[in-house]
Amino acid sequence: MRRLADWLIPAENPSGVVYGVMVIGALLAAESGRRETYLDTVGSAVLAAGVYWLAHAYARVLGQRLAEAERLTLDALVRALGHDWALIRGAAIPLLVLLIAWALGASQGVALSAGVWSAVASLIGLELIAGIRSQATPRELVIEVGMGITMGIAILALKSLH
Repeated sequence: MRRLADWLIPAENPSGVVYGVMVIGALLAAESGRRETYLDTVGSAVLAAGVYWLAHAYARVLGQRLAEAERLTLDALVRALGHDWALIRGAAIPLLVLLIAWALGASQGVALSAGVWSAVASLIGLELIAGIRSQATPRELVIEVGMGITMGIAILALKSLH
């Protein structure tokens, strides 16, 4: 379990995991499942995760180049892509839940809900892990988990609009 946690939450860029969970959770929440097929939904989620990953890496490299008056190098781009790979790790959580639900024969609506709820649970779990790692007091832990719940509610609000 520790190896899974270490893989999921990289020491170098844990915020990327959080962002990936949130982005794909929000995307799945915005999907209605009425006109889209499973393949459409999975494809758009994978494409969105890929675009966000590339956008983060590109913004990192271009921002550094603008600030430091540097030239674009393949090495800088590869390092940025590696750093921001954490976003894909986070996006994989709700995507895997969606794929598992599909494989188990769940309706698309149920699978979308499962993916959204896995994103919500992930945010709460990540807050809990952060609080435990920081040795938060019980009061602080409640506040930290409350932040995860708040972000989860924001994602669920998107779903309720459909």
